[in-house]
Amino acid sequence: MRRLRRTVILTTLCLSGMLWAQNAPVPLDGPKRIFHDDLLEQLAGKWRLSGTIMGRNAEHDVQAEWVLNHQFLRVHEKEIVPAKTDAVPYEAIVMIGYDNASERYVAHWMDVYGGRVSETLGYGRRAQDAVEFVFEYPDGPFRTTFRWFPDKKQWQWLMKTKNASGIWADFGSMTLFPVQ
Repeated sequence: MRRLRRTVILTTLCLSGMLWAQNAPVPLDGPKRIFHDDLLEQLAGKWRLSGTIMGRNAEHDVQAEWVLNHQFLRVHEKEIVPAKTDAVPYEAIVMIGYDNASERYVAHWMDVYGGRVSETLGYGRRAQDAVEFVFEYPDGPFRTTFRWFPDKKQWQWLMKTKNASGIWADFGSMTLFPVQ
């Protein structure tokens, strides 16, 4: 009788645990909370970036793909021809995700300038077809806006930095064209 009672109790506990696990709420962030974003989905693919950065012409290849269980959009940007002959070609990997608890985008921008600059996270909010990221770099704030033009199937990246006078100044203006 004791053994039967113990078996019934254990079975009940196991079934209760299984039912709880099936009905447990999905956490705000984690591997079961996949990042789906209809705007950033448009950035996945291959692109040619063309425009100006710091007043110089820029031509870069850009490739974006979902990685890490669809938690981040990895954007790999690589300069085709350096703007200056003695310069190291620019290259960056940007990991764009979403923080559900804070209800904001997050961007990890890692590039050839190394760890000091890359330690700063960018945080962004979406407004219609654009996300503006703000990075509080050690040498001052920086804004990068990704804007999608659905009718043209193009992206525009606008970058601004706050100068020593505290005025926002243009840093770069680029257009991304799809590559077939």
